[in-house]
Amino acid sequence: MTEGIDALRGNLSQALVGKEEAIDLLLVGLISAGHVLLEDVPGVGKTTLAKGLARSIDGSFRRIQFTPDLLPSDILGVSIYNPEDHSFEFKRGPIFSNVVLADEINRATPRTQSALLEAMNESQVSVDGETHLLSNPFIVIATQNPFEYEGTYPLPESQLDRFTLRLEIGYPGQAEEREVLLSHRFHEPVDLLSPVTTADEILAIQQKVKEVRVDESLLDYILQIGRASRDYEGIEIGVSPRGCLSLYRTAQAMALIRGRDYCVPDDVKQLAEPVLSHRLIYRRYSGVNSNHAIQEILKKIPVPV
Repeated sequence: MTEGIDALRGNLSQALVGKEEAIDLLLVGLISAGHVLLEDVPGVGKTTLAKGLARSIDGSFRRIQFTPDLLPSDILGVSIYNPEDHSFEFKRGPIFSNVVLADEINRATPRTQSALLEAMNESQVSVDGETHLLSNPFIVIATQNPFEYEGTYPLPESQLDRFTLRLEIGYPGQAEEREVLLSHRFHEPVDLLSPVTTADEILAIQQKVKEVRVDESLLDYILQIGRASRDYEGIEIGVSPRGCLSLYRTAQAMALIRGRDYCVPDDVKQLAEPVLSHRLIYRRYSGVNSNHAIQEILKKIPVPV
């Protein structure tokens, strides 16, 4: 089962050099049947990573460029009247794909952003009173620049909570950046990628993730982390039950990526920041930093042995 994961990792490493941790976290989001928010400065490979994943899977892929004039129907689809039989025919939007890249998601209005809520949570959309099931597997990979606020609409808490992980790619090292320059001399490496797995194989891996064993003590560890965030000074609203469930499921996924059929505490500790930090809401002027708060919580809770 890990052969497909290794093949995906190898393919993505050709498109994004020297970013193994970011690649693994993206794969964790995929095989845990979640969604991923890529948040970083422009030009570090957010879109490249998303396109690389789509090209590595023999499934459908659509890229949606979010802009202020984008409408919910541009994402979900629209019913068009057919004068021949006097009926309405639903034309599916780009959301009906296995991999959906929502590029610069915070540039769309809240109304358009909210069009993704039902899709991300239930893998379905409702249009004109009818429910339409989405493709399976289904993953939304959204990108945004956290430092550019002009002309943007910050994602509301309810939207952020739908993302299983938030990850940063970061600048490459000097050697890796040199390799990037050389690899782009004649072509874009991501455009040369070929599928190394199928949508059905991804579904099988997602099912395998659910079979990874999680000890009762590790389950309590996850719950203690979530509850500690709700009592942390400076945090208005802590991790939701959905957040705890995401940490549970992603820990299973990380274990499978590491070649194990059981979870260990390090799986939870490694994923605590990318899974939980974007779900925290702080008291105004508290000066609390999300990553610092998560690390402080991890230090205070005894690790199960």
